Amino acid sequence: MTSWPLAPLLDAADIVNTRVGAFAGVRQYVSTGDVDGTVIVGSERITFDGRPSRADLSAAEGDVLFARMQSTDKLVLVTNETKENLWSTGFAALRPRPGTDPRWLSFWLRSKPFIERKDALCTGATQKAITNDGIRKLTIPLPPLAEQERMVRILDDAEALDCLRTQADSRLAQAVPACFSKLFGDPTTNSMDLPTAKLGDIAKLERGKFTPRPRNDPAYFGGSYPFIQTGDISSSGGLLSRWQQTLNERGKAVSKEFPVGTIVFAIVGATIGATSILQIPVYCPDSIIGIQVEPKYAFTEYVEFVLRARRPLLLAQAPDAARANLNLEILRDLQIPLAPLTEQSRFVEFLLESRELVAAQSVSRQRLGDLFQSLLHRAFKGEL
Repeated sequence: MTSWPLAPLLDAADIVNTRVGAFAGVRQYVSTGDVDGTVIVGSERITFDGRPSRADLSAAEGDVLFARMQSTDKLVLVTNETKENLWSTGFAALRPRPGTDPRWLSFWLRSKPFIERKDALCTGATQKAITNDGIRKLTIPLPPLAEQERMVRILDDAEALDCLRTQADSRLAQAVPACFSKLFGDPTTNSMDLPTAKLGDIAKLERGKFTPRPRNDPAYFGGSYPFIQTGDISSSGGLLSRWQQTLNERGKAVSKEFPVGTIVFAIVGATIGATSILQIPVYCPDSIIGIQVEPKYAFTEYVEFVLRARRPLLLAQAPDAARANLNLEILRDLQIPLAPLTEQSRFVEFLLESRELVAAQSVSRQRLGDLFQSLLHRAFKGEL
């Protein structure tokens, strides 16, 4: 078994600290928040004088950028199309030396051994990140260039499978809104002029309850009763907690329980307007409203989809206080387009089938991720 020798990372690449020079017109600026994994999902057009202070890093084609922050694997390989971008100083930029394939370097910077070592070297009081001094302590497996190129071709093929899975996920995510629009029109405007009813007339709305202050008083936690707060409701549906917090008998006595099938709706916080349908009974604080739809009027899944689609409209009505918030009155008065139950049933059937596919694809995506990391491990150990 071959084991590639470990070399100092800066034997394979140089740190690039090229700052942004004056320019005319506008250029695209990419922050660390604009990158999801290895994909640039957003950018901002900025002028030289109007640029954020962090928009002060330039890079060349072939440079490899990785986020300095702890516990993140954001990475960009600069191409001919992106070389004119401005980059956040939240990235560290590396320029491969002769004998180092840029793709080999980029794959290493995404590997678990690298990320774990990088995270261990991160410093800082609030947002921990790796400094240039920390980067100087990092290493990289460095086989001959021909071997790097051979293994990169294998890893590229494996990564292509993951890209296909991502494309399938994206198309599936678009299928449900497309189905709704085909059956009922635009959910934000009621473009098919369906009959409407106030949410409060077709559903029971109740505010959660949890009165002790401070809310994190340990005397109320540590039992067997699941308890969620607004941050546990994902903006794309579903609950994030499994379960990070549980109430004991004392906590249960001062909190509100919502049953299976309740739509939980966040009315404050970073996920304001986010919804999920409970699959088990859950206790909730007063920052969450429980919505129990009357079956004779509508399907719960149908109403939740409309609520999610109308989230921007609801947020526009949130009182402009110290922080945005919604209330029972706003929700009760929300007009819900009421399609015939038979048509709602067709949509809900498609929605549930789509969610089953999403769950199956999530398992597939995890397996592909595990396979990719296994290939990375074998490549860096010289076993590929």
